[in-house]
Amino acid sequence: MLASCRSKDKKAPMDTENTWFDYQVSGEEGDDNLTVKLQFKNGWEEGDAFSVDEPGEVIFDGQQLTADSAKMTGAFYEINRPIDSFAGKHNIVFIDFNKNEFKEEFEFKPLTLVTELPDTIHRNELVFEFNGLENEDYVRVVLTDTSFANDGINRLDTVLNSQIIISKIELNNLADGPIQLEFIREYERPILKRKEESGRLAITYKLKRQFFLAD
Repeated sequence: MLASCRSKDKKAPMDTENTWFDYQVSGEEGDDNLTVKLQFKNGWEEGDAFSVDEPGEVIFDGQQLTADSAKMTGAFYEINRPIDSFAGKHNIVFIDFNKNEFKEEFEFKPLTLVTELPDTIHRNELVFEFNGLENEDYVRVVLTDTSFANDGINRLDTVLNSQIIISKIELNNLADGPIQLEFIREYERPILKRKEESGRLAITYKLKRQFFLAD
């Protein structure tokens, strides 16, 4: 019954004062496109997602978007853009039923790995350098092997000076052989309206590498 109730599309003449903004940008190195997903919720983060009645609009970088919906999450607005041309500043405009306008801007910096990985890596301290990060930023580090004996490495790092270090002790927890390595930038900041939190902007971008681990 709960899933059924939450799956109903909401369509209401909501205004900017009573809207929670949920903006998500996600992409992965090697894919042609990244995804921008926008949701507008009734009053708070767990409120029902709704589509915007005319004369309201949702506009991304000057392009008007059309609402879609999913059974579990409700109404949303989504657009795909080429990753190789997405770097830079972007804006999202929400116009409510009363033609009040709320604009949010953000800048996208693609995460790139500067460090070249050899095919085979030995169990020594590893230092990885990146471009596209702030002076202090957050990146999730995930390493998995082909063994069922351990859970690998999965941790969120505070990145200082664009570097991440994986210690020899951590590598000792992995089995010899092929290793899947992922760096996932998890950036999130509040959306403010009159200095009060009224939503969130989340940007997730993933890098994948593979190497052979040996003693």
